[in-house]
Amino acid sequence: PVPVPQSLQITLRPYQQQGVAWLQYLRAQHLAGILADDMGLGKTAQALAHLLIEKQSGRLDAPAIIIMPTSLVFNWRAEAQRMAPDLRILILQGTERAEHMARIPEHDLVLTTYPLVWRDIEQLAQHVFHIVILDEAQTVKNAASKSAAAIRRLQSRHRLCLTGTPLENHLGELWAQFDFLMPGFLGDMRSFQRQWRDPIEQNGETLRAQLLAQRVRPFILRRRKADVLGELPPKTEVVQHLQLEGRQKTLYESVRVAADDMVRKALDKQGFEGAQMAVLDALLKLRQVCCDPWLVKGRKMPRGMERVKLEWLRDTLPALLDEGRRVLVFSQFAEMLGLIADELVELALPFTILTGDTPPAQRAETVARFQERQVPLMLLSLKAGGVGLNLTAADTVIHVYPWWNPAVEQQATDRAHRMGQEQAVTVYKLVVAGSIEERIQALQARKSALAEGVLGEDGPMAAKFSRADLDALLAPLV
Repeated sequence: PVPVPQSLQITLRPYQQQGVAWLQYLRAQHLAGILADDMGLGKTAQALAHLLIEKQSGRLDAPAIIIMPTSLVFNWRAEAQRMAPDLRILILQGTERAEHMARIPEHDLVLTTYPLVWRDIEQLAQHVFHIVILDEAQTVKNAASKSAAAIRRLQSRHRLCLTGTPLENHLGELWAQFDFLMPGFLGDMRSFQRQWRDPIEQNGETLRAQLLAQRVRPFILRRRKADVLGELPPKTEVVQHLQLEGRQKTLYESVRVAADDMVRKALDKQGFEGAQMAVLDALLKLRQVCCDPWLVKGRKMPRGMERVKLEWLRDTLPALLDEGRRVLVFSQFAEMLGLIADELVELALPFTILTGDTPPAQRAETVARFQERQVPLMLLSLKAGGVGLNLTAADTVIHVYPWWNPAVEQQATDRAHRMGQEQAVTVYKLVVAGSIEERIQALQARKSALAEGVLGEDGPMAAKFSRADLDALLAPLV
């Protein structure tokens, strides 16, 4: 146990105090790690408490730097000012940031973003930081990216990753984070692929997965809401199966047949690995038909074309708002949100919208309007609204567009079902029965099982996207 810093302006829960003690232990032993608590358990609070202890002890004689997605800068600044006002904060963002580089040593905490760190790396690499913290660390899961390469050049005494999803799709993402934290700990990328990824993901070797788990778990602190927030209201998940009818059903089958033919030709010509782009493009078109035919490019839609998901929303949203519910609607693509917005205008339902195109200043105002109950309905893209936001005013979450990765959907849901939520939360997932969307659900289950095998309790299952998966995804409507 470590004393809670006196200037911290919030009361830490017992599991958060344990998390801060763990961070302090890693620092004392010159180790690094991943704070991987579920979304909504206060990773930001634990990191700020850790930094305050470093400052009060005199060890923060060089600034800390936190690197994050662009959309989270305003949230980190607000939380730091609220929880740890003693920390002197410098934000490196905008065209004038070059003017502030020389002032870095005057501050305790520097905030910057993944897109900017590789642009500014020549200036940033001249400074020595006490600690480098990656927030939403899964963002640099591609170790060959410019951001990942730049981050490895930063000089620091300590390193830390914050993420609720340290493993989203495959074990290579975990390797990339440990390559930043403790280079060499899991070997180089090629040997890790040979010794760990292929045996676990392709061959389902349970013993190998257990050995990898034993190796990494001492450096990963992962708590679940169900275990540490007994007072959190319940969450009910409803998979809403919808049926394609009429011309939308015919369109799905015609797109499926064309996609199947295109994919088979690409596979014959380029092989499975070489045909990945053709495969993804074909699957995208099928998913677009399920979501809304108007998303499909290059086809003229007849008047009266069925739009099963918009029809469900048109019927359901007015009833939910009449009941006093406060609703978040998530979609992977902003274009779908635009189609939904058109329907809401026609229905005269009040709403606000948050996408990647929302300016940072307007983003804060949009969130505040929903949280302060000025509007009861908010449309969000998964990319812009799926991380770093507190939207506990919501009691209903609707996922319009199933995504390959269950962790991404879970992150979005956790904007509402998190610490501070006082109401039960209902989550609706709109899935077209018998279609590619239903088969995506099976892939999601396998991805979750892989993460649990290495990070949690359950045994591993193969998670590779295979030819058999492709056959299932391109199968006719059931």
